Amino acid sequence: MSKRKKQQNHKKQQKQSGYNQTKPKDAKHGNVKPRDKSPQKGQTAKVTCTGFTNDGKGIAEWEGKQLEVPYLLPGETAEIYVTKKDRFVNASVKRILESADSRVKPSCPYYYDCGGCQLQHMSNRAQGHFKQDVVNALMKPFGKPNAIMTMDHPYDYRNKSHTTFGMNRKRQIIGGLYAQNSHQIIPMEECLIHDPKADEIVGTIKGMMKSFKMEPYNEDTGRGFLRHVLVKVGKKTGEIMVVLIAGTQMFKGKNNFVKALRKEHPEISTILLNVNDKNTSMVLGDQEKVLFGKGTITDELCGLKFEISSKSFYQINPEQTEKLYGKAIEMAGLTGEETVIDAYCGIGTIGLVASQQAGRVIGVESNKDAVRDAIRNSKRNGIQNARFYQGDAGEFMTQMAAHGDQADVVILDPPRTGSDEAFLSSVVKLKPSRVIYVSCNPETQARDMKYLTKNGYQVEEMQPVDMFPQTYHVESVAKLTLKM
Repeated sequence: MSKRKKQQNHKKQQKQSGYNQTKPKDAKHGNVKPRDKSPQKGQTAKVTCTGFTNDGKGIAEWEGKQLEVPYLLPGETAEIYVTKKDRFVNASVKRILESADSRVKPSCPYYYDCGGCQLQHMSNRAQGHFKQDVVNALMKPFGKPNAIMTMDHPYDYRNKSHTTFGMNRKRQIIGGLYAQNSHQIIPMEECLIHDPKADEIVGTIKGMMKSFKMEPYNEDTGRGFLRHVLVKVGKKTGEIMVVLIAGTQMFKGKNNFVKALRKEHPEISTILLNVNDKNTSMVLGDQEKVLFGKGTITDELCGLKFEISSKSFYQINPEQTEKLYGKAIEMAGLTGEETVIDAYCGIGTIGLVASQQAGRVIGVESNKDAVRDAIRNSKRNGIQNARFYQGDAGEFMTQMAAHGDQADVVILDPPRTGSDEAFLSSVVKLKPSRVIYVSCNPETQARDMKYLTKNGYQVEEMQPVDMFPQTYHVESVAKLTLKM
């Protein structure tokens, strides 16, 4: 579909849904993000952007205060709206007066409404520089990080997509993503960072809903059927999972629906019905039924096959994950003799990749379903030198140290909140010669590395990886060695 056609469809959908915002203009590059559906209130000011926050907002000074202004780039001069509420000051762009060379017109027609991406107004090269600078600044106490690993084609990379359904004011079915900081659905035909096949399938489902009398679920009344559609795509295998998340398990005509959907998309490998009848922000519920196929899909990563369920955590961007894991294994310096602990192991991805070059791997994970998946993945790949345990990784390593057991390498890939002192102290007690810290949040990684460097470790190498192009998120892997 042409860019012009996309924009025309987007405007038509906004008009139908009642989501119609008047956007201020930039003379050179078109639309700039509005803040509210209602006209802006508050005063206007002229500012010059002097830098970035770590989440990609522009920094500007105003009346002695430092403002964080979304969609403003360093070096740009802009007229902005400034609103005050209590002690807080909000700022938004009204008009760009002088544009930076790195500013581009976003390819996505939903960009300024959605909020899922934050950097599409920057060139891809500028995005790489921004993320490099963020990691460089955070890691400055430990040395200079390597050059960031970027993507040649920074779109279509997400192997998992989630679409929410609802009704617009004209009682027409719409599907899309929530507008930022709201529960208002932005009608969308596609997302430029989703796998295109996933968006195509969701579009087919939306078109089938009326004829199958599948009403969207209404959060306020608790009535209706379809809440969300989750699609997972095996990038290497081509296998596709479709999960219908419903407010009730009563699905009349489900067999005919499955048959009709597979007629349009025979590439679908499995279809599931997940029931979430709770008033919650969680997408998936506890009840699940397989409507077609085996209920899981398989994908390949770093030469291994992994089984993926609806609730499995699996890296969103496999292409960049292979770069990230490859660098982590290189940093680990495995020779075939080492004992490796994979903390926060999930479904076993990085531990199983490491097992090909290690003596043995011990994976520890608190989620029992993930541990079960890890054991299955180990058997699927014929790996005999990896064992997986359910439990707290910190407690596990503390017990190892108390019993005199040793590990040569600890690989950790914690959530965005990072590790806690209890876990880090267990690493110090166990005294592995190398710690490989994989992080989806360099801020908490830097905090945790400070603890480790104060307790006997030194940082030898740091590598940022752009896992999520068009967003401000950046991953980083670091190698720490025990001081002799």
